[in-house]
Amino acid sequence: MRAIVFEEFGGAEVLRVAEAGVPRPGPGQVRLRVRAAGVNPLDHKIRSGVMEQVFPTTFPATPGLEAAGVVDEVGPGVTGLAAGDEVIALTDTGSYAEFALATVAAPKPAGLDWAQAAALPVAGETAQRVLDLLGVEAGETLLVHGAAGAVGGVAVQLAVAAGVTVVGTASAVNHDYLRSLGVTPVAYGEGLVERVRAAAPQGVDAVFDAAGYGVLPDSIELRGGTTDRIVTIADPTGRELGVTFSGDSRPSVERLADLARLAAEGALRLTVAETFPLAEAGRAQERSATGHTRGKLILLA
Repeated sequence: MRAIVFEEFGGAEVLRVAEAGVPRPGPGQVRLRVRAAGVNPLDHKIRSGVMEQVFPTTFPATPGLEAAGVVDEVGPGVTGLAAGDEVIALTDTGSYAEFALATVAAPKPAGLDWAQAAALPVAGETAQRVLDLLGVEAGETLLVHGAAGAVGGVAVQLAVAAGVTVVGTASAVNHDYLRSLGVTPVAYGEGLVERVRAAAPQGVDAVFDAAGYGVLPDSIELRGGTTDRIVTIADPTGRELGVTFSGDSRPSVERLADLARLAAEGALRLTVAETFPLAEAGRAQERSATGHTRGKLILLA
């Protein structure tokens, strides 16, 4: 099969198309023929080596955490899925490939196309996990940094649906988009604290940092000097400030299926920013590294 691999840390140029063996599913796993794979900021951070202490890499490595595709073989002990089923999955092997293995795989609703389906697993699981960690409830105010991105975009919708008041940072070009999701947008950059206070004079009860870019000191100030109820998924150095960094996930098939149902029913909007052929994975990662995409970047295998 064709797969994207890298054999050393570096820029996007270390990614190349290679021929690799087709993996066989083990106990509890399915093998899917990948139709679309999501591109996440974590992918280029792992490739560059900056996340090596958190996510150790064995070379040659194939990037990618999520995919949508068609099951073509099931391993021992798998129930509820069979060859020919269309699924969305968090992969056990890199998803930038024609085939991938997955333990967490849920049926893909007919209402989702391949690109939309591949945009869901990481963003949906991460958004729900961090909202649970923050414990936000109806009537509270949540600040989301990177609110127009893939994870931020899902998080703000889930929060708004739960009765939470949401303020989201984004570039000006994405402000109308955030308003359409029920979010009060504010521009990031110098003067952020004052802009957030003007948008939320009642104060901020919790902060979800899906962007990084040095926003944690301002977030702590907005929380009255405490790091309580601030979680970042984008800035591991937040630990030095006492801020919780959430990189560990415990995804479940049930949660993935619930999110997929919401998306298929139109209750959760999945925004695909751009699609790329598999061979252009490097270009997709470079685009992701800019940090200014609205929604998810997708590779089509």
